[in-house]
Amino acid sequence: MNTIIKGCPSAWPALPYSEWAETVKTLHMWAQIVGKIRLKAMPWQNHSWHTTLYMSPRGFSTGSMPYKDGIFEVEFDFESHCVMVKSTFNEPRKIGLEGLTVASFYKSLMNTLKNIGVEVKIHARPNEVEEAPHFSEMKFGEYSVQHVLNFWQASVSIHNVFQRFRSKFIGKCSPVHLFWGAFDIAVTRFSGRPAPEHPGGMPNMPLDVMQEAYSQEVSSAGFWPGADSFPEPIFYSYCYPSPEEFSKQKVLPKEAFWYADLGEYVLKYEDVRKAADPEKALMDFLETTYVAAANTGNWDRENLEK
Repeated sequence: MNTIIKGCPSAWPALPYSEWAETVKTLHMWAQIVGKIRLKAMPWQNHSWHTTLYMSPRGFSTGSMPYKDGIFEVEFDFESHCVMVKSTFNEPRKIGLEGLTVASFYKSLMNTLKNIGVEVKIHARPNEVEEAPHFSEMKFGEYSVQHVLNFWQASVSIHNVFQRFRSKFIGKCSPVHLFWGAFDIAVTRFSGRPAPEHPGGMPNMPLDVMQEAYSQEVSSAGFWPGADSFPEPIFYSYCYPSPEEFSKQKVLPKEAFWYADLGEYVLKYEDVRKAADPEKALMDFLETTYVAAANTGNWDRENLEK
């Protein structure tokens, strides 16, 4: 049975950043708008977990969000190339994605929510990026259907490996999240001990949010599709706090390396995609970088792992 998304060449399609850079930027800003709606609608959860998006069988979703006596959901449907707004108290609404700028997406989505009876006011400027104009001022909006399909298929494959990795840990562990701030898919394990106060430093990110997010010792890994400043899709793994010996550990696969500028281990998506067994290559990276963090950080592995 073929389980690959229709229109995709493989379960691990090529994602050359230079070919779809403008589409990445569009998706990132759209995801920020939808994520900020979830941020306002959801009760607070530790480490800002209430703000993130999640994988769905069609794309990325807020999941169910409470609103008065009902719930609503906003979902990117990358197979039909639209956003669906669904609720327990009104008919589903659809917004087509092709041809929309960030500004028109923002206006259409906020008007749709208002029309179904959802009143939500967001901080309408992006976080975790250097420049933060109002969404209504963003006139770009390139949307390449094939590249979005390829990204979606890659995200599904990555999500499934991350879920298996997550299942091997019995300590506190995050769900597999899409963090719309940096636009990365991530999963985080916790040692169970408090961490030193984080110094912050992320652009357009409140210091208290950063400090609460990193209030506990973590080993975190994720996938990032790239940006103009680093035009390469990568997997990454880091820990906080980061022991001096962490960067000197042997990790797998052999293509993985320590990237001092980021303070993280990095594995290029292209190296995973071309591996004889991409799932194993990615799992090896996740496992060995976690072990590097846990061993150098003196985690109680006997009581945290199956």
